[in-house]
Amino acid sequence: MAKRIFDIVVGTILLIVAAPWIVLLAVWIRMDSPGAPIFRQSRAGWRGKPFIMLKFRTMRTDVDPYGMSPHSGDDPRLTRAGRWLRETGLDELPQLWNVLTGTMSLVGPRPLYERQAELWTPHQRRRLDVKPGLTGYAQVMGRGSLTHEEKIELDLVYVERHNLALDVRLLWRTLLGGVSGGGVYEQRYSRERSRELEPNEPEDGSRRVGE
Repeated sequence: MAKRIFDIVVGTILLIVAAPWIVLLAVWIRMDSPGAPIFRQSRAGWRGKPFIMLKFRTMRTDVDPYGMSPHSGDDPRLTRAGRWLRETGLDELPQLWNVLTGTMSLVGPRPLYERQAELWTPHQRRRLDVKPGLTGYAQVMGRGSLTHEEKIELDLVYVERHNLALDVRLLWRTLLGGVSGGGVYEQRYSRERSRELEPNEPEDGSRRVGE
């Protein structure tokens, strides 16, 4: 209950402060490339229940939205606005609405594609015991420098230890820019697979989330 109250109060404040920027960024995205400024995609939520996650569109509309995530800012699928949004983390701002509606929390494991969750072991599926977050332990502790498996393990640490004080610390570090410590773009997706794949080639037998 305390976590939900925290999400509503802080999420509302952040949304009010960010509202003018959200409008301006939406206009910029629309002017920069054809297509809707908001990207919507189904992700695995609390206890695996699917929900629609919102974020600013960072890719062209003529590319596969379920392809691999960009390796760098030079990825031709990224728009000019999208590259800047990703590198500043502002592409996630629309998820404040997900927080207020209760499908996400301010802090928690980042929401992943449903097919990814289907490949997890029972141990890894404990990641779904809490709501997905706008920012999380893995993002603050390394983000793009971590492998998929390392991120899951850090998320499980959060599931074991999460409390309101930890949420405040992680959110504060995110607001101070700590989320960019490991870089925005993934250096290597998995321990078993390198990033030397074509932009739309599936990994581990399943498709990754492009946006």
